[in-house]
Amino acid sequence: MLDKQNHDAESGAPAKGSQSKTPNPKSKMLAPLAAAFGLGVALRAAAYHRGWLKTRRLNRPVVSVGNLTLGGTGKTPLVEFLTKCLLKRGRKPAILTRGYGRREGAAIIALKPGPGRVADPREVGDEPALLARALPEAAIIVGADRYQAGRLAEERFDVDVHVLDDGFQHLALARDLDVVVLDTTQQLSGLLPAGRQREPCSALERADLVVLTRVELGDPGPLEELVERINPRARVFHSSTELCRLIEVTSGRTYPSGAFQGERIHAFCGIGNPKAFFAGLRRWGFAVAAETAFRDHHVYSGEDVKKLLTRFEESKAAALVTTEKDAMNLPPMPKLDRPVVACAIQIKLNGEEAFEEALLEGL
Repeated sequence: MLDKQNHDAESGAPAKGSQSKTPNPKSKMLAPLAAAFGLGVALRAAAYHRGWLKTRRLNRPVVSVGNLTLGGTGKTPLVEFLTKCLLKRGRKPAILTRGYGRREGAAIIALKPGPGRVADPREVGDEPALLARALPEAAIIVGADRYQAGRLAEERFDVDVHVLDDGFQHLALARDLDVVVLDTTQQLSGLLPAGRQREPCSALERADLVVLTRVELGDPGPLEELVERINPRARVFHSSTELCRLIEVTSGRTYPSGAFQGERIHAFCGIGNPKAFFAGLRRWGFAVAAETAFRDHHVYSGEDVKKLLTRFEESKAAALVTTEKDAMNLPPMPKLDRPVVACAIQIKLNGEEAFEEALLEGL
């Protein structure tokens, strides 16, 4: 856990430009392991390409949404946006997702479409639970075997298209369209474990559409140049993150996005890119007095909440602010005299109509 008291809430946003060249001594030490990891990635890709490992195809088309890095790129909001595009065009999509962080249970969990659907984040994972609430019209199938998940969706819900969540490296399932998400606030720092990349940048050759996220916080230029150099046929789109409203965690009360702007807040999160969340809060007009970051998909304990509330009191903030995903992972909160709110966000895509057309053309 990282905790930071920020005594100058007006000057904490990172500068534009994400492709820092500052060398990391730890990365140099881990370079041999990264080279071994890269060899394994290349051998695996070759095995699928040559048919030594089997790629299975579903009866309905598949659009994959994924990334090159470990996470925190803004992929889940894009999955929501893309699924809404399909629903708007009269399609019947199913989201196929692994459900990272869920506890052991059924190999496959099917969430039937329907109004008022509620999913337990402990059973399905925090991101599937969030998508289930945001997209009640879409079937969501949670399981490691995405082929079997897709077959179930086709047989049980008569879906006509699949959205493969975090699927860029899931080569066991054939796809008709690959959408890759790149975050302008994070540098592509090399392969694991020296860096955060699951694959080398050359894997972008497989991408059909590339979405550069958080362009309001970072410079998209270097990533655009990278994509153009590796895969000039890929269409590139820009997206930004917008705050829609604030939701009180205990009561469900909603506040307009402008509530608490200019007031001191204590921000906390357990997501893949906490710095982007904190920078976004400042951009939306919040005076961030303190920051607390946990690991991605962190499930909060009673002790975590106790420590957070202590720091909340010390910061003398008007509100404790987090993400919707983190709100899924909180235990029951005690009654407080100041609100604990979650940020409901959405992405805004430049060239939305062109993106929808490219999406449908690929299916």
